[in-house]
Amino acid sequence: MEFVRVARSGQVPEGIVRRFYAGEYEFAVARLNGRAYATSNYCSHLDCLLSSGKLRDDGIGCSCHGSAFDLETGEPISPPATVPIKTYPCEERDGEIFVGVEPGELPAGPTRRARRGA
Repeated sequence: MEFVRVARSGQVPEGIVRRFYAGEYEFAVARLNGRAYATSNYCSHLDCLLSSGKLRDDGIGCSCHGSAFDLETGEPISPPATVPIKTYPCEERDGEIFVGVEPGELPAGPTRRARRGA
C-alpha cells in the first residue's frame, strides 16, 4: 500500500466533506468526530458527487437522491443505493492527510479529469 498526500489537515474541518485529487484518483475526504476518512467521490446509485453531499451522524450523504454510506466500510445505510462505495485507509501526519492506494489499482468510479493515455 502506498500513501499519497491529498490535503492539509486544515482543509477538511469537522463535519465537512471535500473533493481532492491525487494523480488519477479522486476522493471525497471528510472529517467526522475528529477523524479523517476517504472514500471514492461517486455515489454507487447514479454516480453523483459525494463531495457535494453532507455528513450525517452515521456517514456521508449523497446530495442527489439521499443515499448515505458508512464512512468506514462504504456500505449503504440509506436507500436508494444498494451497492457499497470504495473506502480508503486515511492517515494524518504532521498536519497533512494521506490516503492509501494499492499500486496498480484503478481509480474507483468515473472521473471528472481525463485519464492519462485516454
